[in-house]
Amino acid sequence: MREIDRLTSERYGIPSLQLMENAGIAVAQALTQFAGGDIEGKPVLVLCGRGNNGGDGAVAARLLALAGARVDVVLIGRFEETRGDARINFERLQVWKENLSAQDGSATAQLGEIQLYECDSEKGWNHLLNSLLTIQHEAIVDALFGTGLSRRVEGIHKQVIEYLWQVRKPLDPATGSRIGIISVDIPSGLDSDSSELIGEAVVADITVTMTAPKPANALPPAAVHNGELIVADIGSPSELVDQRAGELLLIGAPDALRWLIATRYAPESYKNTHGHALVIAGSRGFTGAAALCGNAAMRAGGGLVTVATPLSVQPLVATQVMPEIMTASLVETDRGAVSDDALDYILKFAERCDVIAIGPGLSSEDERTRNFVRGVAENRQTPIVIDADGLNCLAPWPEALKGSDDHPIILTPHPGEMLRLMGAEDKSALGDRVSAAREFATRHQVILVLKGTRALIAAPDGRVFVNPTGNAGLGTAGAGDTLTGIIAGFLAQAYGTLRKEADSLEAIIAALYLGGLAGDFAATELGMRTMVASDIRRYLSRAIKFLDPDGESPKRFPRWQ
Repeated sequence: MREIDRLTSERYGIPSLQLMENAGIAVAQALTQFAGGDIEGKPVLVLCGRGNNGGDGAVAARLLALAGARVDVVLIGRFEETRGDARINFERLQVWKENLSAQDGSATAQLGEIQLYECDSEKGWNHLLNSLLTIQHEAIVDALFGTGLSRRVEGIHKQVIEYLWQVRKPLDPATGSRIGIISVDIPSGLDSDSSELIGEAVVADITVTMTAPKPANALPPAAVHNGELIVADIGSPSELVDQRAGELLLIGAPDALRWLIATRYAPESYKNTHGHALVIAGSRGFTGAAALCGNAAMRAGGGLVTVATPLSVQPLVATQVMPEIMTASLVETDRGAVSDDALDYILKFAERCDVIAIGPGLSSEDERTRNFVRGVAENRQTPIVIDADGLNCLAPWPEALKGSDDHPIILTPHPGEMLRLMGAEDKSALGDRVSAAREFATRHQVILVLKGTRALIAAPDGRVFVNPTGNAGLGTAGAGDTLTGIIAGFLAQAYGTLRKEADSLEAIIAALYLGGLAGDFAATELGMRTMVASDIRRYLSRAIKFLDPDGESPKRFPRWQ
């Protein structure tokens, strides 16, 4: 980010002072929106460090005062210790305050107030709290530390962060309001380059980060401190950002929308153009997983869905799936799980399909079932999504089994399944989720969807995508089976509609984003506590229509009067 800021000034002639002004504008806008769109007369506290992050806060303070707010600015340090653009903006604050004091009441009626304080000791901070900052602020701007912090905060900075913990109260049910904390670029106390907590850190309601997200904005547990994340464009050209984009990327709505547009239903569309998904799932006592997966594949837009399941449970699965879904029976073991005797039949059946999903409720206890899963994976002629017991049947992952561009392998483990795939027993093997996912995906040439808070998609080329949608309500029984079905449904559409131009990674990115968004819609209406997996499927259509209302609306025939 420092390099992008530097090149923005050097190559494009945009002064760094203007970038700081734009950052302050973005912060002031976010705070004003939090306050209901009108900041006039409202008390705001802006806590500034001595560096550029504090300079952003100084700009925001000036703009908020211009909008009529009553602003208290506390610099943790001394004005003479500030440098560069930050110093210029603190001087502007002082000049603005002096000019405001010199004007008469009529001239300043539409302007707010600014009070400036310097504080460089714990004793001084206590004095401020006891004598000057007794007012109840409606919002607080955290502009203490930006992207340069790499060690635990101490002394006065620790005290200030602890103060912010105390004043950040839950929503008042009587008034519908509470003190909100808006962090500039990163909640103070976090190392912007790390997902891990390095010490005490601000817990923000909103974080306004500049130009592009940083790892601590996107990856838990650090990301939990960010609250709502706003990525502000402050003037750096997009080509500069794209040139320096690393291998860690945050998925956004445009990524999912791009895929939805590419696979929109055309006037001549019909079931075969939307692909055929084969779901191999279920066993005696575990029929629900097969139904959840198949139903999700159909609801996700697959043109045809067949659920293949052991012979003895096929009648029960047929009653649990949507009537639009076909079922097929497979030779089974004496325990009611799929037998390897079914391999030739299923490979022949799969010739008419565009994607295979295998694993939900399949069972992994019988060697014949494990042989069946491995046989399907090794002899596939389509993309294959492997989940749940399908993963357990292949754990630890066979070194010789690789994905390919023509026939990609998509794995969707939760952390426990991931450890088994890696052949690891200690949870520390997933201490760095991004590195672990990247290493596994590149080594085995698979697309790995590592589930959990902020699910990751690791690609064979080393890129790792972070999905920002979803909530704790998705950690419910059957949600993984539902996600596998959504992925299978999206892949069926991609290969059915786009054929050789289909990009499996783009379809999976869209599936994760929209599946999480459906979960967010469900939680908004139902609450996270009472959500069940079928609610995700139920709200998927709303998520798709929310992103692409034009593409999902039927084209009207012309009318003649």
